[in-house]
Amino acid sequence: MGIKTVAVYSEADRTALHVRMAEEAVCIGGPKPEQSYLNVPAIISAAEITDVDAIHPGYGFLSEHAHFAEICDSCNITFIGPSAKTIRLLGDKIVAKDLMRKAGVPIIPGSLTAVKNKEEALNTARRVQYPVMLKAAAGGGGRGMRVCHNDVRLISALMTCQAEAQASFGNSEIFVEKYVEQPRHVEFQILADRRGHLVHLGERDCTIQRRHQKLIEESPSPAVDPKLRRKMGEMAIRVAKAANYSTVGTVEFLLDREGNFYFIEVNTRIQVEHPVTEMVTGLDLVKEQIRVASGESLNMKQEDIALDGWAMECRINATDPSNGFAPSPGRIQVYHAPGGPNVRVDTHVFAGYEIPPYYDSLLAKLITRGRTRQEAIRVMQRSLDEFLIEPIRTTIPLHKQIFSDPTFWRGHISTDYIDQLLGIRET
Repeated sequence: MGIKTVAVYSEADRTALHVRMAEEAVCIGGPKPEQSYLNVPAIISAAEITDVDAIHPGYGFLSEHAHFAEICDSCNITFIGPSAKTIRLLGDKIVAKDLMRKAGVPIIPGSLTAVKNKEEALNTARRVQYPVMLKAAAGGGGRGMRVCHNDVRLISALMTCQAEAQASFGNSEIFVEKYVEQPRHVEFQILADRRGHLVHLGERDCTIQRRHQKLIEESPSPAVDPKLRRKMGEMAIRVAKAANYSTVGTVEFLLDREGNFYFIEVNTRIQVEHPVTEMVTGLDLVKEQIRVASGESLNMKQEDIALDGWAMECRINATDPSNGFAPSPGRIQVYHAPGGPNVRVDTHVFAGYEIPPYYDSLLAKLITRGRTRQEAIRVMQRSLDEFLIEPIRTTIPLHKQIFSDPTFWRGHISTDYIDQLLGIRET
């Protein structure tokens, strides 16, 4: 696109690949997130010193921070994402849920406002009937969430969720909703310009997760037929229109065993798993994100969108599945990434890289494509066999186990698949 890039980095990330590959790089503070990647004054200072026109917030830290988007706007810097108003609207799950209810989008039964005390939580749970899910009104990533099957569990989990939500998001509000048992997690990628033109780019199945953290994604979903895809896609567009959405985002749904689906939330940013959609649509989503943020109109209509083949992504994390997914920081001594046709690796690491203990454990994303689901699986199996990251413990052995499992091959999975595979009991 001919765009000059400026990278920001913490003291812990001095050697990271994004620092090496950018045309200019600025250190913005110490290793802890609050010293650097959450340090708004330092980021804005770096932007002003280097005279940038726009900031791409990535998919973590400040990517869904409405006030940061407002500050960018006040400094005449384009925030590559939706408006601060839209981020704030969709960032509050209670407000978003009510908006979707009014727009005619299916929502999970539960409290329409945050529960004020345990009595309200108990009354809601008894009304919608157990099991129920406690959810933080702000944030995501599995924090501030618990499944409750009875009154005792709900009372004990409520205070835990409130404390967790306050620590993670600065907002202790919790709401209660019916727990959909053994669902699939299906999300729709949306793309919208600032003139109200919207398209969806099909679905991604993100059902394989551990403690609400996604591990594997694929597109299309083996559980979604053309009729259901059309219906869910129409609802994803309705969600985006209700929120006056622009640029790239993701509408997340729960799909139950009877084929009913329910709105969960909107991620107002590019997703970790966006390469899966890129592999089956041929689109560069970051490029499209930049284009529409700069004021360009969409150059496509819904009828232009087609899913070609099948794609899958494995998140390679520095955690040890054999030891309760304990973190595995340290220095990478051996790094060998797979390659070849229909294989993509997105990463910031290399041989000699020291994994810092301050950030998310994601080391790399391994994406494969095939003409069919079976072919995409076989390419992934070969790629996992070739992928070496040593001596760090990673999720590669777990991915190998999953991709060899007949249940996964058949696509008969739900969000508790990993716990069932590993014999883990919920705590």
